[in-house]
Amino acid sequence: MDIKEYLQSLQGKRVAVIGIGISNAPLIRLLRNNGIAVTACDKKNREALGEVADEMDALGVTLRLGENYLKDMTEDVIFRTPGLRPDVPELSQAVERGAVLTSEMEIFVSVCPAHILAVTGSDGKTTTTTLLSELLKRQGYTVYVGGNIGHPLLSEAGKMRAEDYVVLELSSFQLMTMRKSADIAVVTNLSPNHLDVHKDYREYIDAKVNVFRYQDEKGVVVLNADNEDDVLIAKEAKGEVRWFSRRKAVENGVYCSGTDILLARNGMTVKVLDTEDILIPGVHNVENYMAAIAASFELVSPETVQLAKSFAGVPHRIELIRTLRGVRYYNDSIASSPSRTIAGLRSFKEKVILIAGGKDKGIPYDAIGPEICSHVKELYLTGMTAEKIKNAVLAAPNYRENAPKITVLDGFRETVLAAAAAAKTGDVVLLSPASTSFDRFKNFEHRGNTFREIVNELK
Repeated sequence: MDIKEYLQSLQGKRVAVIGIGISNAPLIRLLRNNGIAVTACDKKNREALGEVADEMDALGVTLRLGENYLKDMTEDVIFRTPGLRPDVPELSQAVERGAVLTSEMEIFVSVCPAHILAVTGSDGKTTTTTLLSELLKRQGYTVYVGGNIGHPLLSEAGKMRAEDYVVLELSSFQLMTMRKSADIAVVTNLSPNHLDVHKDYREYIDAKVNVFRYQDEKGVVVLNADNEDDVLIAKEAKGEVRWFSRRKAVENGVYCSGTDILLARNGMTVKVLDTEDILIPGVHNVENYMAAIAASFELVSPETVQLAKSFAGVPHRIELIRTLRGVRYYNDSIASSPSRTIAGLRSFKEKVILIAGGKDKGIPYDAIGPEICSHVKELYLTGMTAEKIKNAVLAAPNYRENAPKITVLDGFRETVLAAAAAAKTGDVVLLSPASTSFDRFKNFEHRGNTFREIVNELK
């Protein structure tokens, strides 16, 4: 079924779209432009939606807003927003009544005529997705990027061709109810995450596996040989399994030997890059490169892989903001989990001044304590998780009094300014929160941009 046929199948049906956000607003426009009756549901009230609500009115959309936005879901087809669990009572009752529950991304994957590469994992998704798309573009393919980055793609499906490529970054929320997998899937790594939404870690992993679970024998999945849970899920693959590893040789995939990045395939091994070629700091970025190369080596030339020598990374991911009086300021606002912050800390040879804290996702912080003690000279904490991170540091076996020195402050700006005031020539000030941004910010980009503004204002 292509997109035209799908839209035709909705004629005469009543459709509900939950969430009038970045991904669903284009979906609503697409549906209405094809004459489909739409009710848009959002927890925000009309005042909070502002001009978006006015646009919905102009399109002829029925609005269901406020606390009761999920009440009386009697529509035939319901598009859920990714962050809303599919088994909340209102949706479960609607499905029992015969409604079809789906999402913009599920429909896109089912109607997309192009080759689909999808990247998921606990960390490294955006960098790997971006690098994959850049490699394919450099090779000369027409490439579309979507999912958690780029823009919604369903409205563009009609112009895609069989020879084109789509690269998707997919979250566990998007994958929970996905019943079709990518042609080439990448799982960068797995560690406890989003346990404030998922019932448990097992459910989180099950969602991630959907990125390749429905492949046939022609499918390809790229997994991290150094990650215990990636190794465990490999048994569910029906097609080819390619590995990447920073610690050991693999027979089919990409691995490191010293500073050499090697491609192993059909009994042959060839060097494709040197780790020194990679501009963005951190061993986790070496892993991101290996994952991207493993996914694309049959599609791009060795010359194209040399893109590594010019790829400077993605904003909010250990992004150098400025150097002032010999102090380097890095924005790693994407680090919304302890594992991501740990990877960021390990990216620097020197001990850093760390700014951390934010909203609690319900995941343990025990592992970050020893890492902070090993890699941080001064720790500045703010937000809901400040005490949780502080306690993890104080409980670490390698903690010594004032090593690191810990300061807890209320305001985000106040915290950044205090960290900057403490910095001396040669220091690194790193924003890597180990927590989500939703206690104070719209998203991690808002948090990172606020950090950038504060740093750029420093005299």
